[in-house]
Amino acid sequence: MVQLTKASLYFGNADGFGDWRVLIGTNATKKLKEFRISDTMKFKVVYKKLKELSNGQFSDDNQNRLDGNYSGVPIFEARMQQDLRLVYQIDCVADHDVEIERQVIKIYGIYTHTQLDGIWDAMSHHLSGKGEEYVRRCKYRNKPVLPGAKVSVPAVFPRGIYDVIVEPPPLALGDQEMDQLHSLLALNKYVTFSQALLNGLIAKNDVEHVFELAPQERKIIECTTSCYVLGRSGTGKTTTMLFKMLEIQRAWQLRSEDFDIPRPKQIFVTKSRMLANKVEEYFVKLLQSLSLAGCTLEELARLQSRHVDRGLVDDDDVPDAQSGIPQRYSELEDHHFPLFLTFDQLARMIAVDILDADHPEGQRITKLFMQSHDPEALDTFVSYEVFVNSYWSRFPQRLTKGQDPWLVFGEVMGIIKGSEKSLEFDDGALDKNTYCGLSSRSNPTFSGQREVVYAIYEAYSKLKRQHQHHDVADRTHAILKTLQGGTSFKGSQVDFLYVDEAQDNLLIDALLLRLLCNNPEGLFWAGDTAQTISAGSSFRFNDLKAFIHRIEIDQASHIVQERAVTPPESFQLAINYRSHGGIVNCAHSVIELISHFWPNSIDHLRPEHGIVDGPKPVFFMGWGKDTIHYQQFFGAPGTRIEFGAQQCILVRDEKAKEKFRQQVGDIGLIMTLYESKGLEFNDVLLYNFFEDSGVDLSRWRVVLAAIGGMVGGHNRSPLQVPAFERDENRYAGICSELKVLYVGITRARKRLWIIDKSDKAEPMKLFWSSRSQIQNGAPGVDVSHLAASSTAEEWAESGRSLFQHKRYTQAIHCFRRANMPREVRVATAYHLREVARATTGIALLTEQQRAFAKAAEAFITCTSETLGKEKLQYYRTAADCYVRAADDRQAADAYWDAEEYELAERYRKAGKLKKTVDVPNVESKRISRDCSDELLTVRRPYHRSKNDEGCRAPWSLSHSIEEEPEFLDIDLIQPGYDDTRNLLLVYCTLRVLQDRDASLKCNQ
Repeated sequence: MVQLTKASLYFGNADGFGDWRVLIGTNATKKLKEFRISDTMKFKVVYKKLKELSNGQFSDDNQNRLDGNYSGVPIFEARMQQDLRLVYQIDCVADHDVEIERQVIKIYGIYTHTQLDGIWDAMSHHLSGKGEEYVRRCKYRNKPVLPGAKVSVPAVFPRGIYDVIVEPPPLALGDQEMDQLHSLLALNKYVTFSQALLNGLIAKNDVEHVFELAPQERKIIECTTSCYVLGRSGTGKTTTMLFKMLEIQRAWQLRSEDFDIPRPKQIFVTKSRMLANKVEEYFVKLLQSLSLAGCTLEELARLQSRHVDRGLVDDDDVPDAQSGIPQRYSELEDHHFPLFLTFDQLARMIAVDILDADHPEGQRITKLFMQSHDPEALDTFVSYEVFVNSYWSRFPQRLTKGQDPWLVFGEVMGIIKGSEKSLEFDDGALDKNTYCGLSSRSNPTFSGQREVVYAIYEAYSKLKRQHQHHDVADRTHAILKTLQGGTSFKGSQVDFLYVDEAQDNLLIDALLLRLLCNNPEGLFWAGDTAQTISAGSSFRFNDLKAFIHRIEIDQASHIVQERAVTPPESFQLAINYRSHGGIVNCAHSVIELISHFWPNSIDHLRPEHGIVDGPKPVFFMGWGKDTIHYQQFFGAPGTRIEFGAQQCILVRDEKAKEKFRQQVGDIGLIMTLYESKGLEFNDVLLYNFFEDSGVDLSRWRVVLAAIGGMVGGHNRSPLQVPAFERDENRYAGICSELKVLYVGITRARKRLWIIDKSDKAEPMKLFWSSRSQIQNGAPGVDVSHLAASSTAEEWAESGRSLFQHKRYTQAIHCFRRANMPREVRVATAYHLREVARATTGIALLTEQQRAFAKAAEAFITCTSETLGKEKLQYYRTAADCYVRAADDRQAADAYWDAEEYELAERYRKAGKLKKTVDVPNVESKRISRDCSDELLTVRRPYHRSKNDEGCRAPWSLSHSIEEEPEFLDIDLIQPGYDDTRNLLLVYCTLRVLQDRDASLKCNQ
């Protein structure tokens, strides 16, 4: 097994640089890239100055203090050509090799003299919050190397801990200054100015470099056993996972230069195809930077070939084969690793292998997974969208009234069918008594309503059986039954498994993933159970830990190479790099409420904090219930406020979204809370969240019980606080509401506005006010500053991001603002397909087929203005839609144009035999033997009946000479001839007959 080396990811300074390690920030690197392309002289000037500083040449020109606060951390400027300035500080960071801290030079940016502003006073002031010892270490200088010379070497200190900021006295900064400070300290990433970085700049390569991490993040990467990493959104969970993968890969590369050791098999698994692709793309760019210092170009090219920009297409439509990943798990080879894929892809690969096992259950499973273009097969999987669109309306109204389908689906998938206990039941689901007997503390969502939910589950199961459908839980249970019944994995198990956003999987999925890994010390689970992207997640990390522990004991895998396995470690990441303190503190207060009332329903984490403070959310209330002044926020008709590309209005559900649009028009990006999952925006307006809540005011008042002392200047006691302990079941709905509220708040990076006209909002407003975590906005306040304009480029970038997240209506809005008509048509085509899919099982069959035909025509239109793989994918997607529209002729044409010749055999279903027999003549190498054999059976009767329609018979359609006699059914075998001579005789006779017949036909 590969052993980690702490410094395998990090390089020293560039050649010719001195003892002072130079860390350069994102902004400065970006400026250097610009200089390298447009102004080589400036590039050389900056490089020379960096070299001087790295050699400890701190002359007056190189170390002029910018900040006026001499009690804080010094911020310096180094003067360069004309008015060009390099801004930096002397920082102290942990050494990569030994347990010490060393002074380094941290470059914040490259500016002109006129660009230098007062932000540096605030920077110095903020950094002083790390404590007196940190300030002392930054100020300290070793004695000059030579007397009288201003040249010194960096100082070394024992390790210190500075990741927790001690709040200094607040500064009066505007929003713009706050944003700038947040960008420099939280968003900027700092990398060593190494030879690899310099070579990349010189070569103008678009690569990413390994940046400096916080001490807690480094502990995770250096952990040599399995681990669980918990952290809220934006705390760096995925980064630590990726860097650990990279470090293992790099350690193997370094050791394999001297020793023949096998490549580590590493797999990164997540629920989202988009996330898997983005992580792989980032990994490749990091490997590119390492290649500049030794990584082989062959390995890089192989990884790059797997990640190709396919244009504006849905990644889920792209066949796995096009990404270079085989369909079978057993076909994975060393060069496929490290591998980045979704759990669905991985499960499908395993299932295809199980088909080869002599096991009827395995064959049934594979049929559920194989990519099929049969409409019946396409309709067999029950996603949340299918559940809410096709199933929900068929359940008895007495059961569904007042219920949230999202929460019900999550309860069915995550608890009844996807929990650890479900493995104890033959049908893979809890029985009614077991479910209704679950603790209300650990499972509060439907406490008091379990019988209703179970009745919905039974109705769902009955319908599902009738339609022969399956869901994610059925899939995993079926695979596990097969594997645990004696069938083993085909192919090698992996050495290291990384599961990102683990909370988006079912708990039973964790068992399948664990069985895939042969190394009990090679598991990395990361996630945040406070928010889930996928429907059906209902477990805590404590549940996952306990489950995996029991698996290890059952498998006796606690012994590796005759030594005891080190127990897994747990880590928590509490620094939020994405949002500032104003947003983070408000969001964390919601987590505190959940933990206060339902302590067993969520993982307990240390309070997270932003690196920089920021504006508190603004809560607008105070109107009469029916007299809200929409014009105050969104403008009067004809003078509407236009929200920008990085702003979003969040509403409760589709009904609320439609109502809002009717009231104010299409003024910006308007999304439901469900649609917003996985997305982030600079500014978020949360509209009528409490007004549209299904929980009444009397239950919302329970949050007042968490307030201590005075509220709004008066005692809390008269506020009619209900007694939670008297009837905990009555308030279970608040737990779910708070989780949804948390998702809404954490969509904002910079500013959050809450607008609500309901009395139900009052308890939360009082709770936040008691903690000084919001600003209160009353009627009449000027809110014209809410909207921010965006450039066409910003709208285009936002449109592409939303398209990747499958938010097609919002992508259409962005592309229209960006004046990109082609992209509007593409997004519209995908939206029409979503609309068509939503009709499945609800509308009449003819209406469903019309909807899919409309989508198919839209994709065909898109092909006329697109080239390459993007064009082929649009044809393929159009063909799939034509299949659903029961138009085999159009489907075959589209598959043909997509160069999917095997699928073009739909010509036979359409009765177009002439087209069918032409299929293998185009590109026989792209057709499987099985498909070709099937088409030959069509050709035989076709050419017998149509032998007078052409000048040339299709003798060359067979696979080989040996097969042509069988194809033609002509008995020319001569007695006494050996097999070879008989074949030659047959072949020559056929060729003579062919040429004669062709000549006669052509002369007629």
